[in-house]
Amino acid sequence: MDQAERRDIELDCARLINLYATLNDQARWDDVVTLYAPDGLMTRPTAPEQPIVGHEALLAAFQSRPPRTTQHVCANIVVTAETSDTASATSAMLLFTGPDTPPLVGTYRDRFVRLDGVWLFSERRGALSFQPSR
Repeated sequence: MDQAERRDIELDCARLINLYATLNDQARWDDVVTLYAPDGLMTRPTAPEQPIVGHEALLAAFQSRPPRTTQHVCANIVVTAETSDTASATSAMLLFTGPDTPPLVGTYRDRFVRLDGVWLFSERRGALSFQPSR
């Protein structure tokens, strides 16, 4: 793969990470799920040992959340193009859920696949960097 293709992959996958955060904050669950491959896997930063797999399970997991206002901030996004159709990334995440609640600080390790010319998450594994105070 040449430098231009590598940059395109990195830009497309970084955009996917940011789009995920935006749609998540807007509670657009159907749209969030379409960012995953059909057999895509997600683990929440608060439940890294509980994988959720496939569109149906992902949608049910998102819809089961109680309504809330959130603001995700993604940073330190580093995408690695592996092949023309696969990539991986790491990123940092800050999740704000209210003025009286400290933000959650975490990381994501992502795997991407290009299906029919569209980049999708094949895996999105979250973890907390610091456990919240109780």
